Amino acid sequence: MSKKETKNQEPVQETPKDQAAPQTEEPVEQPQGEQAAPPEENDPLLSELEALKDQNAQQEDKYLRLAAEYDNYRKRTAKEKESIWTDAKAETAAAFLPVYDNLERALKQETADEAYKKGVEMTMNQLKEVLSKLGITEVPALGEPFDPKKHNAVMHVEDESLGENTVAEVFQAGFQCGEKVIRFAMVKVAN
Repeated sequence: MSKKETKNQEPVQETPKDQAAPQTEEPVEQPQGEQAAPPEENDPLLSELEALKDQNAQQEDKYLRLAAEYDNYRKRTAKEKESIWTDAKAETAAAFLPVYDNLERALKQETADEAYKKGVEMTMNQLKEVLSKLGITEVPALGEPFDPKKHNAVMHVEDESLGENTVAEVFQAGFQCGEKVIRFAMVKVAN
């Protein structure tokens, strides 16, 4: 070899056999029952995940509240609609109650004209039929126990043949639509 060749060659170092070349570290398997160390608490992915979980929980809560509000609104409007219908029927019937009273008075009067009496009876029956179709019923009063929610006591009488707080006489019929009283029955109460 020439001197030039020896200068260009670099000396090669031999490694002893007992020295191993550096190797890349392989993951060491953890024995069962031991957990790997928890990841850093400042890990941005974990904090982002927690923020998204919180945001999801808030959105779910908002959704459930909105669904509950809508359900309450639906029930309330259905109840109001039914109430409006009942109120409209009650107001309409209340306008016809003076006619009912006059027909009732006409039926109590004696008359020689049978055709006239028959006509008044037919008119009264027709009015009762219309009221019943609307769901308007007469408040039971005569012989019933006095109920201040349905009866208006205008007189009091002592009568041992009747029980205590019993309606003895009805001066004016009362009417109700379902549970709503349109007009209280005007009555005389015994004892």
